Amino acid sequence: MRGETLKEERVEDRLLQLLRTVAPGTPLREGLENILRAKTGALIVIGDSPEVMEIAEGGFAVNAEFTPANLYELAKMDGAIIISSDLKRILAANTQLIPNLSIPSTETGIRHRTAERVAKQTGALVISISQRRGVITIYKGNLKYVLRDVGVILAKANQAIQTLEKYRSVLDRVVKQLSILEFEEAVTLFDVSRAIQRVEMVLRVVKEIEKYISELGIEGRLITMQLEELVTGVEHEGLLIIRDYATAADRSPGTILAMINSWPAEDLLDLSLIARALGYPGSTSILDQSVSPRGYRILDKIPRLPLPVIENMVKEFGSLQKILNASIEELDAVEGIGEARARSIKEGLARYREQLLQEGRN
Repeated sequence: MRGETLKEERVEDRLLQLLRTVAPGTPLREGLENILRAKTGALIVIGDSPEVMEIAEGGFAVNAEFTPANLYELAKMDGAIIISSDLKRILAANTQLIPNLSIPSTETGIRHRTAERVAKQTGALVISISQRRGVITIYKGNLKYVLRDVGVILAKANQAIQTLEKYRSVLDRVVKQLSILEFEEAVTLFDVSRAIQRVEMVLRVVKEIEKYISELGIEGRLITMQLEELVTGVEHEGLLIIRDYATAADRSPGTILAMINSWPAEDLLDLSLIARALGYPGSTSILDQSVSPRGYRILDKIPRLPLPVIENMVKEFGSLQKILNASIEELDAVEGIGEARARSIKEGLARYREQLLQEGRN
């Protein structure tokens, strides 16, 4: 299962990279759109490796600068166009591609079938534009993706942003409740697991929106701005929660979060699995177990408090409650904390606690 998930993640990363290559705003996409509007169709190979050149026959050696206009004009001829890997030169046009016919293909049209086989045989990025259907399809290796209309993608991206807003709102409430319980020393593994679950749910929506942004190119600038505003600090918050409660000494917070990220959706719904990922053995009843935070996340809320100082405090006191109960003199004795900073920490913790209680009343 883990191996399959890693494979899926690699495919997803490759797809995002390809979508950025052909995204609106790029010269390549401009040329493709011109061909699409002219209803001429095209077969384009991005790559000049020996594997590509070996299956190319005939045509014209162009070796001209790549521009959208040049691409459009050359697409008026039959045959394939070969472009350099760096997208700077158009190397050949009106070329016939002869891939290995034994390579399986699910396509029906000759142009698309050739594109799929060339992509599988050479590993190059191959683009097929259907003259009849007006569709742009990209291939690379075993990957195939049909580019969608910008308006359709924008609609889906805006819908995903609305979902993200709701998820972020729920996450903020859950994390705020966790903070209150931490001050009251009343946290259970249920509260911790639920907060991590909500962090991961937000991050999964973010991945979906990032795919839309890659495909939208310059048309996705507003979506990008909204996304950045909505996800600021989410992953950091999740890592601090894990750092506060994880008992698995052999796994870092980043490793644990990545592991949870690799789970299928149904596993994420099981909070006891999250608790076990943190290092707590047992069945669903473990969610009732009381736990105490080390204090990383709450201390991170205090302005201008460096991480090395936070680490020294956690190392010295061991838990948030002991830090809360420590006197100014005891805090002053920690390396990196003078009397002024000790007072600032006490005041900052009291202020944050009062803020949480005030918000809770409202």
